[in-house]
Amino acid sequence: MESSLSYLSLSLLISIIFISIKLILSSKTKTRRLPPSPPSRPIIGHLHLFKKPLHRTLTNLSSIHGPVLHLQFGSRPVLLVSSPDLANEIFTTHDVTFANRPKFPSAKHVSNNYTTFVSSSYGPNWRNLRRIATIEVLSSHRLLCSTEIRSDEVRCLARSLFVNSAKNEGFTKVDMRLRLFELVLNVIMRMIAGKRYYGENAEDSKDARRFKEMVEEATALGGASNLQDFFPILRLFDFGGVQKRAARLAATRNELSQRLIDEHRKTGSSEGSKKKTMIADLLELQPAEPEVYTDTVIRCLCLSILQAGTDTSANTMEWIMSLLLHNPRVLHKARDEIEKYVGLDRLIEESDLANLPYLHCVINETLRLYPVVPLLVPHESSKDCSLGGYSIPAGTMLFVNVYAIQRDPRIWEEPTKFKPERFEDGKAEGNWMLPFGMGRRGCPGEGLARKVMGLAIGTLVQCFEWERIGTEEVDMTEGSGITMPRAVRLEAMYRPRPKMIPVLQKL
Repeated sequence: MESSLSYLSLSLLISIIFISIKLILSSKTKTRRLPPSPPSRPIIGHLHLFKKPLHRTLTNLSSIHGPVLHLQFGSRPVLLVSSPDLANEIFTTHDVTFANRPKFPSAKHVSNNYTTFVSSSYGPNWRNLRRIATIEVLSSHRLLCSTEIRSDEVRCLARSLFVNSAKNEGFTKVDMRLRLFELVLNVIMRMIAGKRYYGENAEDSKDARRFKEMVEEATALGGASNLQDFFPILRLFDFGGVQKRAARLAATRNELSQRLIDEHRKTGSSEGSKKKTMIADLLELQPAEPEVYTDTVIRCLCLSILQAGTDTSANTMEWIMSLLLHNPRVLHKARDEIEKYVGLDRLIEESDLANLPYLHCVINETLRLYPVVPLLVPHESSKDCSLGGYSIPAGTMLFVNVYAIQRDPRIWEEPTKFKPERFEDGKAEGNWMLPFGMGRRGCPGEGLARKVMGLAIGTLVQCFEWERIGTEEVDMTEGSGITMPRAVRLEAMYRPRPKMIPVLQKL
């Protein structure tokens, strides 16, 4: 016990010395015009404001002190932007300057020493990963080639719900979070490796459990308030056991992803065994450019797409269904549109989405109220710059509060109200939306996410009647983390629509 206390005292003492030296060395910057800063505390700066959910705390802070703030999280200077004009300036004029990522000690292991697509700072490695992701993995052509996968998985979900409902005469309860997560994981794993882990003809259930746990653990680590990220000296003592957890997770991720690559390599040369998967496509390019398409690069891309695409899309669809249950009028309007353009004799297809503008309005309005990553993935400035008349030093971590921007009453009428009609006929085009980020570091998976969400939500609305459990309103409390899940899992009651039973029976 005494040993633990002495270690903690020593770490705090060293942290105080480190921060004091940094403050002395940076005293020359006092003449610069930094953005406004709320009252802070010694050593910790503004870390006492780190209350969950952080996006709401920072939104309240900006409403009091202004749309651009200078904060200090321990040893890290932070720029908080809640203004659409300044966000636009960042992602246009200063896009390259803010294209770096902060190097969090807690993320070193899981980011393969900061070399993954999401964690890598702007430079040759990131540009190479970006090129591969946008051209070889997530281009329009590649997404078109995987249309059948998305269609098949959504139909499997509809069939499973239909079969389960046959056990009951009335409505059946369903855990929406679980079902939507399984749907997205199946889609992404089939695109990456040709495997599906849930439902009919599923692969090894042990691997399914490990992949699910892996995504959940990575999300938990990423959303935690890890003190060593703000007091680097604490990493010497693995404060909170974060490094040990991260190293264990990294080993699991690398082992599972490398096994997928090795399986493709073993079966790839067999007659008729080649799968049109992301791994197979990248392995085909490996012999010509082995230094570009290394196993490490392929692993990092697989893990980035799996992590970034699974939880985020599933969370957003859970929010969409929550809002539809909370607003039956919108649900019926979306269903009427589908019935008008698609009919009752077949299921909605991806090619129908272009003719369903109101469904897109529902998705956009959900992304406005509940953006995928409410503060975006943090950026970091690579050099000194000027923003809105303020001086921003190099090495400043950037939070763009998308949550606040997309609920700003100066921009949006009735900003907290769920009103998809605000996007009809391009009426909201002049307002600021950036749920997937913007500029060089904007999410390249937006096209895939919108296809999955449009097809899945469209099918659930078309095929089933939905009701809340009991008479109470749906709990819309927001959870915390780098993404924004619901605080409470969504459970709902459903039954097949009589008009769609003949179609569902053919699945």
